Amino acid sequence: MDCSLVRTLVHRYCAGEENWVDSRTIYVGHREPPPGAEAYIPQRYPDNRIVSSKYTFWNFIPKNLFEQFRRIANFYFLIIFLVQLIIDTPTSPVTSGLPLFFVITVTAIKQGYEDWLRHKADNAMNQCPVHFIQHGKLVRKQSRKLRVGDIVMVKEDETFPCDLIFLSSNRGDGTCHVTTASLDGESSHKTHYAVQDTKGFHTEEDIDGLHATIECEQPQPDLYKFVGRINVYSDLNDPVVRPLGSENLLLRGATLKNTEKIFGVAIYTGMETKMALNYQSKSQKRSAVEKSMNVFLIVYLCILISKALINTVLKYVWQSEPFRDEPWYNQKTESERQRNLFLKAFTDFLAFMVLFNYIIPVSMYVTVEMQKFLGSYFITWDEDMFDEDTGEGPLVNTSDLNEELGQVEYIFTDKTGTLTENNMEFKECCIEGHVYVPHVICNGQVLPDASGIDMIDSSPSVSGREREELFFRALCLCHTVQVKDDDNVDGPRKSPDGGKSCVYISSSPDEVALVEGVQRLGFTYLRLKDNYMEILNRDNDVERFELLEILSFDSVRRRMSVIVKSAEGDIYLFCKGADSSIFPRVIEGKVDQIRARVERNAVEGLRTLCVAYKRLIPEEYEGICQLLQAAKVALQDRERKLADAYEQIEKDLILLGATAVEDRLQEKAADTIEALQKAGIKVWVLTGDKMETAAATCYACKLFRRNTQLLELTTKRIEEQSLHDVLFELSKTVLRHSGSLTRDTFSGLSADLQDYGLIIDGAALSLIMKPRQDGSSGNYRELFLEICRSCSAVLCCRMAPLQKAQIVKLIKFSKEHPITLAIGDGANDVSMILEAHVGIGVIGKEGRQAARNSDYAIPKFKHLKKMLLVHGHFYYIRISELVQYFFYKNVCFIFPQFLYQFFCGFSQQTLYDTAYLTLYNISFTSLPILLYSLMEQHVGIDVLKRDPTLYRDIAKNALLRWRVFIYWTLLGLFDAMVFFFGAYFMFENTTVTSNGQIMTTSTHMIFGNWTFGTLVFTVMVFTVTLKLALDTHYWTWINHFVIWGSLLFYVIFSLLWGGVIWPFLNYQRMYYVFIQMLSSGPAWLAIVLLVTVSLLPDVLKKVLCRQLWPTATERVQNGCAQPWDRDSEFTPLASLQSPGYQSTCPSATWSRSRPQQVTLAVWKGKVSAEPPPAPGCSHHSCSSSSMPGCPGSLVGMLV
Repeated sequence: MDCSLVRTLVHRYCAGEENWVDSRTIYVGHREPPPGAEAYIPQRYPDNRIVSSKYTFWNFIPKNLFEQFRRIANFYFLIIFLVQLIIDTPTSPVTSGLPLFFVITVTAIKQGYEDWLRHKADNAMNQCPVHFIQHGKLVRKQSRKLRVGDIVMVKEDETFPCDLIFLSSNRGDGTCHVTTASLDGESSHKTHYAVQDTKGFHTEEDIDGLHATIECEQPQPDLYKFVGRINVYSDLNDPVVRPLGSENLLLRGATLKNTEKIFGVAIYTGMETKMALNYQSKSQKRSAVEKSMNVFLIVYLCILISKALINTVLKYVWQSEPFRDEPWYNQKTESERQRNLFLKAFTDFLAFMVLFNYIIPVSMYVTVEMQKFLGSYFITWDEDMFDEDTGEGPLVNTSDLNEELGQVEYIFTDKTGTLTENNMEFKECCIEGHVYVPHVICNGQVLPDASGIDMIDSSPSVSGREREELFFRALCLCHTVQVKDDDNVDGPRKSPDGGKSCVYISSSPDEVALVEGVQRLGFTYLRLKDNYMEILNRDNDVERFELLEILSFDSVRRRMSVIVKSAEGDIYLFCKGADSSIFPRVIEGKVDQIRARVERNAVEGLRTLCVAYKRLIPEEYEGICQLLQAAKVALQDRERKLADAYEQIEKDLILLGATAVEDRLQEKAADTIEALQKAGIKVWVLTGDKMETAAATCYACKLFRRNTQLLELTTKRIEEQSLHDVLFELSKTVLRHSGSLTRDTFSGLSADLQDYGLIIDGAALSLIMKPRQDGSSGNYRELFLEICRSCSAVLCCRMAPLQKAQIVKLIKFSKEHPITLAIGDGANDVSMILEAHVGIGVIGKEGRQAARNSDYAIPKFKHLKKMLLVHGHFYYIRISELVQYFFYKNVCFIFPQFLYQFFCGFSQQTLYDTAYLTLYNISFTSLPILLYSLMEQHVGIDVLKRDPTLYRDIAKNALLRWRVFIYWTLLGLFDAMVFFFGAYFMFENTTVTSNGQIMTTSTHMIFGNWTFGTLVFTVMVFTVTLKLALDTHYWTWINHFVIWGSLLFYVIFSLLWGGVIWPFLNYQRMYYVFIQMLSSGPAWLAIVLLVTVSLLPDVLKKVLCRQLWPTATERVQNGCAQPWDRDSEFTPLASLQSPGYQSTCPSATWSRSRPQQVTLAVWKGKVSAEPPPAPGCSHHSCSSSSMPGCPGSLVGMLV
């Protein structure tokens, strides 16, 4: 158990603090409270220093080494290196120590440089000048020297140096405007309010005379939550207690705007500020490729141990005969004869482990890290994913999940701001059954001066007119909209035309749309001044309402209220919110007519809100004030107490009407969803909207199609039937057709297929997730998952943020363990973004909380198509080849060494020279695979965008399955046997010359064990490099330079290494070996022949598989004449937009002959003017039932 927790518990209970609250007391200006008020207990808090760096000068080396050796591969090679140092091993410690040193050094330099940059940023931040009050004067000092309790002055456009409680400003109403763009990305101005009893303190002397203490919660990272209270002491009276909330808290990192200066008291400093507490990294996500890589490493570790065991056993079998145990040239000493047998065997086992340890590729980790880091720049550099309207491009917050973008099976998307623009437009309002539409078109002409048109024949009565004006006043008053400060609009604001020029700012686009809409209907909101809200009515008269209370909106209540007092002294409570939260609290009003209009608007895809009110008598208002005050000053469970208070206040309402706001669909959202479904990805929409609105949006974005049969699992249906019956009925419906459905193959392209779409609401989901009476909920969950798996699309409406995460988690941990992706733009989407395997934030209008907490961020939903179908596809293809290739080339490298032991009496003699052992993975074979993993394009970008079905070829980790892994391993074993036995049989017959040298009788070449090993190594380097060249589809000058340059480097290095006597070496065994080998013609023939034989099986396998069992990707490769030569990641955007740019894929031309609706549905790209394909062009075999007489394939159509 944590020691600090133990100390806290002991202090809590031993001191008898039964009602203990985790809070702190701050003495404003470090002034002690008056005598008898409370005990003065000075507390120690951290200074205002920000530390975002991980290391210091003193702990960098030990801490970094500790972190690096926590990786199992690094630790394994460290053990091997230590074994080589301790015991007599066949290879030098340099062979494993140098690669390990290289890996550790490169990683340490990278991490050290990144930390140095963090140190620089920290120092710049900690040394910023700050003004604070000391003895009634303004003093300047560095930010890092601030302490809790200091009173700070901040000027306009300055950043708050720590978390402050807002005491006063130069404004008379005690407000200030703040932007929090650096915290959550929201650029809109937020209004904060000074403490009521201190807002009149405008000078340094006044502030210095303040006598107060603040009690507040201990630091916690939630930017939008704060609980505290302030006790203001006067000379004689008891202290005045005022509640403190998030509206009184100014956060470090936020910027003061449109306010000359403010005074605040520091309550959280340094690493206890909310900004610093949000530095902590999110939980680490691991990709499926990384998991496969670790499994393969374990397999190869088992192979390594098996090899070492086999060789150890065979060594002692071989030495069981006396003359083999002690040959005449290697007699044992007496100490060696008396040595323990088991100790000798264990030492030999370790020696063999060292000899074969290169089968575990230590450099693979570094190469994978470099590939991910460098490869992530292709997303940020992609001009197609740059949004000119917002000036935003894609962001990569982590490069660890690049390849996971190519494995997505489920997408969970938010609706508002993700599928839609979050750009609200007021469409209409309904007041007691009468509909008002601003600027109605009548007889083809717009009526701009019409304040409202009654769409129903019956005109409202006199009381109806009163309700109408009350409704408009409610919309003008029940909001948190700010009017932008601008001296130019202060004068004309008071005229009706001037009122229409007001600029409104709010964190909610809905509120701005409602205020602007009611402005067009004759009522204009002017401003909030001195706690009075001013509105301009139809008669151009300014009405003033005193703002008494605001009952803030939250996602649980789904409503907000204000309590205002009119000039006549009448007190009103105005409430607006979702229909589901308003209707149950209404006791009067035309509910049926308004409900019918709300449902009609929802079906049309409009966002609806209901408006209600009630008149309060003074006694009732007094009771409400006391109830709210008691809840607001509570330090413990304040949120629950406030929620209970709101529940008691917002009841017995009178319904006034409803509003309808349109949120337009984002550009190309429908095309994106259609392409993702064709790629085999299931798309779920998770939203808090009502079912009808969300369903209309789903139809508009083609998630649901005209032939989709909708299945409902909603609260309304569960009330009619039991949950058990509904689930089993739905299960029978979808599973009855499961045998005949081929949806996964065609994804709804054929209208003849029966498609199912499921709609579920939050309440029904709660019932499904709720444990049953017998203590289990598994049966319902499994049944629900079975239904979902049989549906092409699922809509989850009325979802709370945590329910979104629950849905993602439910699918994520289902028995198939699919790869999930969550995408959203708001703070309510953060929970599901963090839960999914891949989280994508849309840089939208609801702030950047989603983008900050995501793995990737994109400007628009349409960019998801290219991110998955192109970038994700390429990332997965590249890294899977990288992983398999690394294991393959290391099998080629070590298996000849294993075979060599059978020919050297298991004496642990190395086959290769030390330099070759060290540089094989570092120099000779590293760069070609790195460049391949960065630049390979097996098909063109344009083809991948036009043909989403190619994404299915790599689904479910297809290229890293056991079958593929075993093939690469067997290919490596075959090639290794060709290298070894080819060289062995070619130089089998040897004779001893007169000077003692060994010469081959057939080739007359000087031959020894180092010549044999060098020949095997040469064939191996050429084979593994040419194997990669055969796998490369996208050739650039960089590929040519690196591949052929690596081979040339090996030859030049070998000539130098064997052609010079190096004085620093204590041996010269490689002198003249390579040159002597190349001086023999048969050696050249052997190299060419063995390389050809090694590559032949892989070439034959590829040719046969492409002809007999081609994948969709291979069919496209066969049918297209290198379309990627023109369209690649490196092709300038301007060239793609030129009129002369055409695809060279012949199957693209064939698609023009198909019916128009099919072409439009599946292909939004450019049509080539190339002639029809030749009769032999390869295509998919296609379904005769869906497209009879089709000369090509589904892929042919799309490409």
